[in-house]
Parts: sequence; C-alpha cells; structure tokens
Amino acid sequence: MSILTQIQDKAKSLKKHLVLPEAEDPRVVQAAKKILNNDIAKVTLLGDESKIVSLAKEHALNLNNVQVIDPNTSAKLNDYANEFFKLREHKGITHEQAESQMKDVLYYGAMMVRLGEADGSVAGSIATTGNVIRAGIQVIGLAEGIKSVSSCFMMVIPEFFGVYNKVILFADGAVLPNPDVEQLAAVAVSTSRTMKVLTGEEPRVAMLSFSTKGSAEHPDIDKVRGALEIARGLDPSLIIDGELQVDAAIIPEIAKKKAPDSPVEGKANVLVFPDLDSGNIAYKIAQRIGKAEAIGPIIQGLAKPANDLSRGCSPDDIVNTSAIAMIMSTL
Repeated sequence: MSILTQIQDKAKSLKKHLVLPEAEDPRVVQAAKKILNNDIAKVTLLGDESKIVSLAKEHALNLNNVQVIDPNTSAKLNDYANEFFKLREHKGITHEQAESQMKDVLYYGAMMVRLGEADGSVAGSIATTGNVIRAGIQVIGLAEGIKSVSSCFMMVIPEFFGVYNKVILFADGAVLPNPDVEQLAAVAVSTSRTMKVLTGEEPRVAMLSFSTKGSAEHPDIDKVRGALEIARGLDPSLIIDGELQVDAAIIPEIAKKKAPDSPVEGKANVLVFPDLDSGNIAYKIAQRIGKAEAIGPIIQGLAKPANDLSRGCSPDDIVNTSAIAMIMSTL
C-alpha cells in the first residue's frame, strides 16, 4: 500500500471537515468531488455561489452534501470581522479593514479553521504561497513553542538499501530562505511532528551541514549547533543530532565512523537543511535524478492546518494535500 493511500485511509477514519477557499477554480471542484466520493472529509467551498454551482454542474459534483459560502454575503461576516479586528487591532487595523479582509476567501477560510468550524484549509491553486501563509499566520497563528512557519517535502524513495518506497522528510524546501537559529530549530521540531503524525514512524532528525561533529569550523556550522540545542530544549524526547553530513545521517556504516556516539545512528528519516538553497536543491535532485516522488510542500508550524498548493497542481494533488491537512489537524 502506497504512503498516499495510507494517508487517505487515515484521513477517512478521522471524519474531519475541510474548507477549500478557491472553489471558483475547476480543479478545486474536481478535487472536492473526489474527496467526497472517497469519504476523505466533509467539504465547505468558498467563493461566488453562482460560479460554484455552475462548475459543480459541469463536473457532476452533487452539492447536496456540500456547504457553499460566499464570504461577501455570509451571515457570519460581521462576527468574523470582529474576531479579526481583535487579533490585529494592535497592528492598527480598523474594523472596516477587518471586514474587507474577511471577504477574502483565504482569510475567511482561515477564520473557519481558527474558530473550529473547519479542521483545516487547503489553498494555493490560485493564490501565491506567500498569501496562503500570511492568512494562516495572521488568523490561525503559530503552534505553541514554534517561532516560524516552515515546510517539508515528503520524499518517497523507490529503493534505499533494500527498503522500497522509503519515506524521508526534507525540510525546509519552500518557505524560509535563510533561517536563523530559532527558526531552524522550529523547522526541526515541526518536521518531526509532521513525520510522526503522517507516517506513525518515530522521527530521527538530522541537522545537516558540510561538517560532521567538528570536522570543520564556520559560522554556518555554529548556527546548526545552536539550532540543535534549542530543538532539544523544545522537545527533550526527540531523537536528534547535528551537525551531520548527509552520509553520516542516513548510512549507519558511515555514521559509525564519523559520528559513533550519534543517537540518530545513521538512520535519519527527517533531514533538516541549513537553508532554502540546500533544501530546495536537494529535494529536486532526489526527485529528478533519484526518481523519488516529492509530496508537498507541506506547510507546518501553524496552530491548525492551512496547507499550500502549487499553482500548477492537479485535482489529485489537491486531494492528497487535503488528506494530509486533515491528519495534521490532530497534532
């Protein structure tokens, strides 16, 4: 059974509620049909009702069991605006501005999640990653103890030392260009939580560098070491180590030579890269040369899920990201 099938099956068992803010996109309507047909989640669609009804007819989506909301005419618009005003009053926002913001489907969807009226939001087929994350941060907020939103890619490696369809999480590959020490620690802890909740595997986290355990000295290595200590403070039970070169992180025989006392033991299933350059390059090399399947980016670090999509996504991508969001709502 593939990891995506396992994730969808797990989402089905949870019986959660998903909000899809960009329902004027035909791909979103097609995805909603698959989500409902496969009983992955209850669905709310946001947007212009007449356009959504028209798309639903075109793609044979039965709206009898779907909630369709136009934020502009929603009976809850004023309540949502009041809540957002309270959240952003310290930033100088007016009530009129709060109401205007709540008419934005991304913000309305995020508010549904904040208030428990949906378990997670998935958007980004139309909106940019920046706008999706901004709505999530401003409305939902960060998870306790986490200093920054980040992302990871679930890499499914076809064959890795005799293990087929090996799952390794790469972080961060999409959000933080040059994380500081606290942000890098947040990436490590957030990705460990993502690994545990999505796969059920015990996370084994490697903080990657061009150095292993003092084989070199450089300010970039100091950042990795500092992030390691902060991450250990955030989660003392976490199996984590650094700084490690990637071979010492994932190959036990090399770990025995380079880092014999490492608790990771060369069995890392979470790889934390020191910056976005290395993380993005690495996942694309694994995908394009190593033929790994790349699932993501998976947005993490928010108090509740508001997951992002590529603007080139397919309906199946939306379905898979939605299933992931529903599982991450249990964190």
